[in-house]
Amino acid sequence: MRQEKKIILLAGPTASGKSELAIKIANYFNGEIINADSMQIYKEVSILTSKPNLKDEKIIKHHLYGFSSVSNKFSTGDWLKMTIKKIEELWIKQKTPVIVGGTGLYFKALTDGLVRIPNISNNVRTDVRNLHKKIGQKKFFNQLVQIDPQAKKFLSSSDSQRSIRAYEVKKYTSKSLFDFIKETKLNFNKNVFIKLFINTPREILNKKIEKRVEKMFKEEVVKEVKFFFEKKVDKDLSSNKIIGIKEIHDYLHGKISLIKAKELIKQKTRQYTKRQFTWARGHMKSWEMIYSSDLNDLFKKVINKIS
Repeated sequence: MRQEKKIILLAGPTASGKSELAIKIANYFNGEIINADSMQIYKEVSILTSKPNLKDEKIIKHHLYGFSSVSNKFSTGDWLKMTIKKIEELWIKQKTPVIVGGTGLYFKALTDGLVRIPNISNNVRTDVRNLHKKIGQKKFFNQLVQIDPQAKKFLSSSDSQRSIRAYEVKKYTSKSLFDFIKETKLNFNKNVFIKLFINTPREILNKKIEKRVEKMFKEEVVKEVKFFFEKKVDKDLSSNKIIGIKEIHDYLHGKISLIKAKELIKQKTRQYTKRQFTWARGHMKSWEMIYSSDLNDLFKKVINKIS
């Protein structure tokens, strides 16, 4: 366990205004910002991932943005290792780490520790998923409880995704997923974290997404995506999952119109924000929810929560 100091965590859906709010918070608390967005680590796609600009970086020092190539593999474990080191560097400088982003798994790894499970073979994954598809969630969960009784205590019988994960872990390792979780070591004492989630109303968020996508195309995002494909990125790498890569590629190759590409990017971004809200409901129950869409109002509410 590491020393007792504060770490401000700021999460929220895409386009909720996290980056701007993080700058105000870091300014107020003598802090520096650390990235917790898995797509903002890439140096070649600044516009598409809405990375902080040079003006933002001059106001407050930003860390772990745009340092990795889209051609490289990068895991949650890699991020965690780098972030722990950066937090300790900031503490030495008497600075407050303000960690901001939309990747829930990064935050979970930081606050709860990273569960070390061996890589499950593709054969086992396929077998388990085929079984689930064949017999349905109800029977599948009953079978899971037979081979791993702990599942009944820790899982909802309707949670198909985690049921599949628990089943494949047990089948491949002969050990319960929940034993792996129990053995996970914390990197920090839990009371060092101030955990804040921006809960922007959906209709306002959708309008912000509309504006963000239109702004991207004014900033030559098409040129950025052309450069991405010049890198000949391996199709299995995570950078291919950046929203907009496929849509702009299809536009460039005449498969869809520019208007359709924009519509699809907006649609996929809205779907992604829904998944971020779903993650928050399931994994961020101990976080403070901040309800507002106005930057100054958000800042006042954050200060009231922290002070």
